Amino acid sequence: MDSSCFDRFSPIIAIATHAQAAQTLAPVAQDPNIKLWLPDSVAPQGNSHHYQNSLREHLTNVWSQNSAFIFCLATGAVVRLIAPLLKNKAKDPAVIVIDAQGNHVISLCSGHHGKADLLAQLIARQLGATPVITGASHNLAFPAIDTFGFTYGWRMGEGDWTGVMAAIARQETVQVIQEAGSILWQEHLPADCPFHFGFSEPQNPINPQARIWISPTKRKIAPKSNFPKVQWHPRVLWVGVGCERNTSRELIEKAIEETCTTYHFASEAIAGIASIDLKADETGIIELCQRRNLIFKTFTAEELSQVDVPTPSEVVQQEVGTSSVAEAAAVLAGKNLLVSKQIFKSETKSGAVTVAIAQAETEYIGHTGKLYLVGIGPGHLNQITPAAQTAIIEADVVIGYQLYLDLIQSLKRPAQIIEASPITQEQQRAQRAIALAQWGLTVAVVSSGDCGIYGMAGLVLEELQVAGWNGSSPQVQVFPGISALQSAASRVGAPLMHDFCAISLSDLLTPWEVIQKRLNAAARGDFITVLYNPRSQKRTTQIVTAQEIFSQHRQSDTPVAIVARAYREDEQITITTLEKMLDFEIDMLTTVIIGNTSTRNYADWMITPRGYLERR
Repeated sequence: MDSSCFDRFSPIIAIATHAQAAQTLAPVAQDPNIKLWLPDSVAPQGNSHHYQNSLREHLTNVWSQNSAFIFCLATGAVVRLIAPLLKNKAKDPAVIVIDAQGNHVISLCSGHHGKADLLAQLIARQLGATPVITGASHNLAFPAIDTFGFTYGWRMGEGDWTGVMAAIARQETVQVIQEAGSILWQEHLPADCPFHFGFSEPQNPINPQARIWISPTKRKIAPKSNFPKVQWHPRVLWVGVGCERNTSRELIEKAIEETCTTYHFASEAIAGIASIDLKADETGIIELCQRRNLIFKTFTAEELSQVDVPTPSEVVQQEVGTSSVAEAAAVLAGKNLLVSKQIFKSETKSGAVTVAIAQAETEYIGHTGKLYLVGIGPGHLNQITPAAQTAIIEADVVIGYQLYLDLIQSLKRPAQIIEASPITQEQQRAQRAIALAQWGLTVAVVSSGDCGIYGMAGLVLEELQVAGWNGSSPQVQVFPGISALQSAASRVGAPLMHDFCAISLSDLLTPWEVIQKRLNAAARGDFITVLYNPRSQKRTTQIVTAQEIFSQHRQSDTPVAIVARAYREDEQITITTLEKMLDFEIDMLTTVIIGNTSTRNYADWMITPRGYLERR
């Protein structure tokens, strides 16, 4: 089943109070994550639902059960409706407001934590509307410092978040000290970003007005400090646990908390628990993982026994077949042992716990990654489908050939990772996208035209197959685009009205003998033929051979269209003949359409009859 660009906001409620508003919301309400509610007085729209009591009462009933609300209602009315329900920005759902004509989408409430700013942008793309976002971070094109870490699974720690965000809004110098977690976000900041990374040095002194710590360490921050500081905690810590059978969840949790406190680690930085497979059904550990939303990894005694640890135990060796459980499991899960085993017992409860802590090089994100394979058509925004635009905006990472990324620059949003690579590095792009999605990010891989026609979709799926993909993680969705053959055809008339085929003249991946065989078959079969990749700087003879082959089966005056960079500013369109086609400039950004025996030119338009008039 296809994933949705709105999964991260689910569940979502959309509300309209009259027929026009319901029609405006109908396109977005087609998404399975969005439930449209209407009063009884409004006719149903698709799978809409009707509320029986007043809208105020209905909102009270559903407010706590949903993550986002989309109102097609006057802004003032929405403010009065939701005011009694609001608590604080860390808990409030996203709220956006759309005018009845669907011209503007306003991020009204919980722009950062509830992701209303992003939701407004996505809904606006679906409706062809203008998003209205008033947050300082968005308008400065900086990451929202109180939410950007969620992308990487980080947890918010203590600190004066309002003070730090105010310093960023004033574009004052903000010191960032990152001791753990991905630095991918650092590599894609705008040039005028006020962040200074690292400590002040004599040769490069700084005078920061705020500080951001990114670390598994938990620092004490004075609540009334004039120098605002905040903490993000990447989930890089793995806690190895060994325990007697039926040890309580409370004792295990207390042991971990005391160890973290003793060694100044933030419990928010814990990714998961690791132990021996004999403990896979240990109730106390399972309850703790469920309570703290931690993953639980187990290893066999054989795997654990291969790990060198500082404090092996002969007693443990005799009992379970390995000299270490807590330390060895922590190392296998996290690699770098930070805290050797600590033993805890309770004076009031039975059981005993052994705890060790290791740190992983890469944080645990905790999301199921997604791969969006997106066709951007010829690249002009009005030629990109709303669904494809939505996917590009929603993605954490956008990967593609530099030219294609330049064409969609206006879709970029703050904190989004944009990775470009040369046109010959398709396989590297596919492997990079898969690696990031397997880590837990949402990655859009863009192709010109349709991603499934000489685009990246097939290569990404092939690489997933080689990697043993299970078909569900990461999730994959293909967003079609207007193909080059469609774009070129639309600029010259209707040349593809009868049977046609597409052939790439690039022999980089396909032997030239095979390409020649296909050219001969297409020419003999009287197919209208679209030639992709017709000529490059190093590959110049293939288009000549193609003309020679078709000249053996078609008249010299057969219409030929040569379309370069369709729908772009430097577009060039030529309608000529098979005999004269090589007189014109043809390169890798050109699509060539060779007509069949019935194709004709009329008033500078290329037409291939379908056969309707012949039936009269």
